[in-house]
Amino acid sequence: MKAFAIQKYDKKAGLQMIDVATPFVKDNQVLVEVYAAGLNVLDSKIKSGEFKLILPYKLPLILGHDVAGVITKIGKSVSQFKVGDEIYSRPADFHIGTFAEYIAIDEKDVSLKPKNLSMEEAASIPLVALTAWQALVENANLKKGQKVFVQAGSGGVGTIAIQLAKYLGASVATTAGSKSFGLVKELGADVLIDYKTQDFEDLLKDYDVVLNSQDTKTLKKSITILKPGGQVISISGPPTPSFAKDKGLPWYLRLIFSLISFSIRNKAKKHHVDYHFLFMKASGSQLEQVTQLIEANIIKPVIDKVYTFTHTDDALKYIESGRAKGKVVIKIK
Repeated sequence: MKAFAIQKYDKKAGLQMIDVATPFVKDNQVLVEVYAAGLNVLDSKIKSGEFKLILPYKLPLILGHDVAGVITKIGKSVSQFKVGDEIYSRPADFHIGTFAEYIAIDEKDVSLKPKNLSMEEAASIPLVALTAWQALVENANLKKGQKVFVQAGSGGVGTIAIQLAKYLGASVATTAGSKSFGLVKELGADVLIDYKTQDFEDLLKDYDVVLNSQDTKTLKKSITILKPGGQVISISGPPTPSFAKDKGLPWYLRLIFSLISFSIRNKAKKHHVDYHFLFMKASGSQLEQVTQLIEANIIKPVIDKVYTFTHTDDALKYIESGRAKGKVVIKIK
């Protein structure tokens, strides 16, 4: 089969199309013929080597964390799915590789595709929806009447997080360029902040939750807009020693993460708020709950561009440009 891979960690190098064997299907796996795959900033960060301490992959590596497709084969222990099922998934770490014609995925990471979405729409959902779910539902336990600040509202995670937060009954503030105000308002944002001309720190106060996806400077400012007991959940770092412990990472990484997150954790402590680094995980059961919201038209995908499979490298370059509104997808079949 054909796939797009990296041969080494390199920020500037492009993806290369390679020929590899179709994956072997283990007892608990399903073989998926890939119809569409979503692209994420995570793919770019792995390509550059930014996450090689957390995710020490063997190279060459087929990238891709989002998939929609059809099951063509099942392992003998698989009980939830059958050949012919249309599914979508965020494959688990160390089992990624959706920029390919086929991928084998553990059945626990798979969900039936929402009936009201195309393959391309479905492929745009898993990673960003699971990130939003794990941030707002699993970690923040966001409740009706609370206030949440979602940074970069027109981005992949932001477009889904706004919709999910509104469904949970929260009031949502977000940052975006003025050209994207129409989009984020339509998604449900209540307070719109132009990140080019306004400072959210001057406009927001007494918030319950911040979903941080930006740099450390923005993260530090985010702490100051929270009420005592509030939570800042960051998907862009810095990682904490407790994250290293939960992931079973070596002692020296706990030490490194302790050092690089010290100032953030200290600032959060002084403001009596909680800082949590979130590195989202695969979950078919959570994706099933997202599916229910999609089929009820509560959450809708936002897609910027769809590229053909042969232009996968161009699609990743577009992601890296930072101009995408919502998600970028490649159509494989």
